[in-house]
Amino acid sequence: MRIHTATRRLLGTAFIATTLVVALSACGVTGTANVAATNAGPIENLQVMVPNAPGSGYDVTGRAAVKVMDDIGVATGTEVTNLAGAGGTVGLARTLTETGNADFLLMMGLGVVGAAYTNEGDAKVADATPIARLIEEAGAIFVPADSPYQTLDDMITAWKVDPASFAVGGGSSPGGPDHLLPMQLADAVGIDPSAVNFITYDGGGELLPAILGGKLQFAASGYGEFLEQVKAGDLRVLAVTSEERVPVLDAPTLTEEGVDLVFTNWRGLLAAPGLTDEQTARLVTAVTEMHDSDEWADVLESNGWTDAFVTGDEFATFLTEQDERVATVLESLGLV
Repeated sequence: MRIHTATRRLLGTAFIATTLVVALSACGVTGTANVAATNAGPIENLQVMVPNAPGSGYDVTGRAAVKVMDDIGVATGTEVTNLAGAGGTVGLARTLTETGNADFLLMMGLGVVGAAYTNEGDAKVADATPIARLIEEAGAIFVPADSPYQTLDDMITAWKVDPASFAVGGGSSPGGPDHLLPMQLADAVGIDPSAVNFITYDGGGELLPAILGGKLQFAASGYGEFLEQVKAGDLRVLAVTSEERVPVLDAPTLTEEGVDLVFTNWRGLLAAPGLTDEQTARLVTAVTEMHDSDEWADVLESNGWTDAFVTGDEFATFLTEQDERVATVLESLGLV
């Protein structure tokens, strides 16, 4: 992220995940373990938990990954369940109760990292077993099709008049990406973040009817969650938050619109704590085979997601860095 000062530039880097594609052997998983995992056959009856409502970014990503794993035969009989609550930390807490269960995965991302702070619960991302970071996705500023705001500048001009009465919504709790994006957007355009009237929804499935129903002046979320509604003409995108335009959208970037801000979200998979090295390696191998498939490449292209694949120790290091940097940003916003 680039804001107006060197300090803000430093804080913003927490949300720009570097896209790295690494070999499994570079991520702390031994070749022997890989062979053992590969020879063990498909993982049967895997459970993938999505920590918010159907239709959310986690839900779309998780179900896409499960379908590919099933299509290529690395997992069979996989069940996807949704357990919403507290910005994803209810799902995280459930994951931490599955100690030693090698057939359990949690779809998660930046929002869960932030929510673990703002919800002040005992569940911590560091207590789970890191498996893989999968994707990056730019955020977007959405308005309903009948919104009077035709451009980002139109919207910002109206927002500045009375931020407290200007309803802004996102599909994550305080500390999640849909919350941090409008807060940092406000800061970048000269609005006090503490004055922002932010309304939280538990995932895109709950956010969508709110924005379509006129309850919000604008919504901030990952563009992939509402791509269908944008294509259908029900929603308009005023800007995307990536450095470059998103091919599947006809929308400028924030920087093109004169706002010095870049913001990128990410999603990945955690497993339960207490796994053996061999159990962890088997899960990492299955997810790696999914990532390397043509089917997953098609998923990335059709959703406009950026490949951000890292596994094992590399992902663990990334999570530690994200945890520290998110805490710093939340402290700067007075949220922790």
